[in-house]
Amino acid sequence: MNVRLCTRLKDLRSDQFTRAVMFYHSCVMVYKSVFVLILSLCTCHSQLLADRLFPNLAASTREITNTLTNHSLFKFLTKTAGDVFADTVYSITRIPVAVVRAIGSIEVPSIINVRNNVDMDRILAEYASGLANEDATLSVDKLIVKYGHPVEKHEVITEDGYVLTMFRIPGNGSVVFLMHGLLGSADDYVIAGPESSLACLLANDGYDVWLGNARGNKHSRRHISLAPSEALFWDFSWHEIGNYDLPAMIDYTLNTTDKKSLQYIGHSQGTTSFFVMGSQRPEYNAKIDLMIALSPVSYMSHQRSPPVRLMAPGTSIIDTTLKSFGVYEILPDSQIFRILRRLMCGVGPLSQVLCSNALLLTVGFGFSELNVTNLPVIYGHVPSGASVKQLAHFGQEILSGEFRQYDYGPKENKRKYGSVTPPNYPVEKISAPVSLFYSNDDWMSHPEDVDKLYKRLVNCIDIYKIPHEQFNHLDFIWAKNFKSIIFKRVKKLLKAFT
Repeated sequence: MNVRLCTRLKDLRSDQFTRAVMFYHSCVMVYKSVFVLILSLCTCHSQLLADRLFPNLAASTREITNTLTNHSLFKFLTKTAGDVFADTVYSITRIPVAVVRAIGSIEVPSIINVRNNVDMDRILAEYASGLANEDATLSVDKLIVKYGHPVEKHEVITEDGYVLTMFRIPGNGSVVFLMHGLLGSADDYVIAGPESSLACLLANDGYDVWLGNARGNKHSRRHISLAPSEALFWDFSWHEIGNYDLPAMIDYTLNTTDKKSLQYIGHSQGTTSFFVMGSQRPEYNAKIDLMIALSPVSYMSHQRSPPVRLMAPGTSIIDTTLKSFGVYEILPDSQIFRILRRLMCGVGPLSQVLCSNALLLTVGFGFSELNVTNLPVIYGHVPSGASVKQLAHFGQEILSGEFRQYDYGPKENKRKYGSVTPPNYPVEKISAPVSLFYSNDDWMSHPEDVDKLYKRLVNCIDIYKIPHEQFNHLDFIWAKNFKSIIFKRVKKLLKAFT
């Protein structure tokens, strides 16, 4: 392992080699105390619990963590910008991942630097100008009404008992179903405002717009027999969202509208869950006239999200440890996101404004298409909640290099799947027409991973690379120029398959 590691490291630029090795060994120190570090980072409750159970070890872990985060190397990592350095750090990240794939051990986590040069005063001023916007506190149904559209609220129960809430902007046109991404909700398609949000733009064109909500988010925290305070409530990943939630919501939508099929638009995890449904329940392909994937996420070997990559190497250990201490939900204000904010963005007012949100830290952000004035509204509505298992499942995809079901370990896999490894999703069974939208600067959906998906889909009728180098994951729904960059093409596709 050491030989291969050194060989890969030496391939990096020589002026980065020494810092890379220092960074590697510093991170190894942290992983030696990973058990307590997991407890102290994930939630305030688990930090207190670690203090009570292992006071000496918890204290030493905090000392190591504080020393590491205050080290000049980390300050350099968090403050240095530029594509060369970012690519070097990303290369370092891939080395332990390759080792883990080969020997099954734990990967050293990486910190991916934010590669932006910004005008701090301008951004702070724009952010301050949006603080008084009441849209930050209005519920999504009230926002829809404020933006000039009627709204309906619907509920559906899944096969396994989750009560899901959907919102509808009724129209006389064909049915379009919108599905949100990780840590998101129906709000994601509305909060960009009446002139830029996908839901409002579709409603303006007369479409019958339905907005879905996955189990566990703020609109769907109900079950016929389980409470969110119970462990079993959170025992799901995006597999269950695709296998149960989407079929239930699609059937309800078609029954209510008396239609036989609809058009589907998903973003991020909203595409992942669709690919699960189309693979596992292929009969639903006939109910989809067109699927538009905004930032499709399936194969993830090249993804760049720090929290997801952090989960990747020790996914089973982390997931099991968190469960043993009663941590099942991704909390928006947990210690782990505070640490990541410091490492990725440094300190100061700009960090507080741009890096205080768990969603942005997870999927990344840029400044080219970022509407800073609307950030207070975004922060008022996201993140909307998710299970730890959802993030863990994404982490597993990085290690496996495949798009496959949840890995419970050899023994449980054998019992559950009949094999020691989880089965791959048979994406070749997705017969519905699919259009893929992707970009170069997307942390969650790398062009090479998108190309791998494209080659395995049997009916991909369109693949479109956004012609902007700094277009990132959230720009697919919140870009300042969303109407011209995304919606113009979406509109043409919808008309072609109506």
